[in-house]
Amino acid sequence: MSIYRDPEKIAAYLESWIKEKFAEAGASRAVLGISGGIDSALLAALLAKALGPENVTGVMMPCHSMPIDEEYAALLADAIKIKRAKVDLSAVYDAEVAALEAGGAKPDGLAAANIKPRLRMITLYSIAQQQGALVCGGGNKDEITMGYFTKYGDSGVDLLPLADLLKGEVWAVAEYLSVPREIINRPPTAALWEGQTDEAEMGLTYKELDAYIATGEASEAAKEKIERANKRSAHKRLFPPMAKLPDNL
Repeated sequence: MSIYRDPEKIAAYLESWIKEKFAEAGASRAVLGISGGIDSALLAALLAKALGPENVTGVMMPCHSMPIDEEYAALLADAIKIKRAKVDLSAVYDAEVAALEAGGAKPDGLAAANIKPRLRMITLYSIAQQQGALVCGGGNKDEITMGYFTKYGDSGVDLLPLADLLKGEVWAVAEYLSVPREIINRPPTAALWEGQTDEAEMGLTYKELDAYIATGEASEAAKEKIERANKRSAHKRLFPPMAKLPDNL
């Protein structure tokens, strides 16, 4: 028996859910980042079906990125006929790193890489505010379980329509909605640095992650990695703790 749910039913449910959430917010337009990856591609396709492609803006935000990413993002936007915009954040990123260095806090490693998704979050909200739109994110269940996202970066959105989808379901629904095959076949990557892939960075395959999330079954090594990552990243899935003063203060 497959651990994956029917892609046609998933697509129909999420189209209805998106319409409901936008109606509740009194909004009719959506803004999302498009990277040429499978998650943002599926999200864009679902938003286009639910809201109409004329009400969806996909924003390409290169930041010392590989040119191929922009080519795939443009391919997606043209295929599903959504609006697209481009904001090159490379110079902004360089200025931020230079300012940190001047202040004695030069970032490296993940601290430097995570500046990029946080700049993208700022960009999306600026565009959305001008349009009266909601910012939508493409985080899926695997990434959320592992904490494989940047706090106040790609998780800084108004809606997460794919949050309950296993990665295998993301691929299946994308295929059902005729997302370009070139995007479906791309190795998943956050594109934080050249050659980076999700599975290599996590040390797990999406097949292993899907199986564990759906059934609890995995090798002992995979279980240990997933449970450790889930525990370590718990703060990412919670609103910051808020102090409440006692009544007798």
